[in-house]
Amino acid sequence: MNSIVGIMFRMQTRLGTTLRALSNDKRLLILGWLKDPRAHFREQVDGDLVDDGVCGLLLAEKLRISQATLSEHMRVLVHAGLVRAKRTKKWTFYRRDEDRIRKVKGEFSKSL
Repeated sequence: MNSIVGIMFRMQTRLGTTLRALSNDKRLLILGWLKDPRAHFREQVDGDLVDDGVCGLLLAEKLRISQATLSEHMRVLVHAGLVRAKRTKKWTFYRRDEDRIRKVKGEFSKSL
């Protein structure tokens, strides 16, 4: 029985982390833009918008926030598993983790 309780606790904790990540308007914008990056961002010098992700610099510019503020938003999204970060040269590129997002949608439907 303890293992079932432990599993349920971990699921609720992860779901709570995800909910906190989704509770911010800017992070919701980021997730929406990353769903179709070619429609929302100009081409990058390094990396493909879809395959490699969107450079953090472009995200910060679009949101009109500092790199430091963007880094905090992205840390939260990465920690929740909704976004993956990829380091190339001196840049960090971000893209959605569609498998995790599908799982989160399933967790929400089971929890509600």
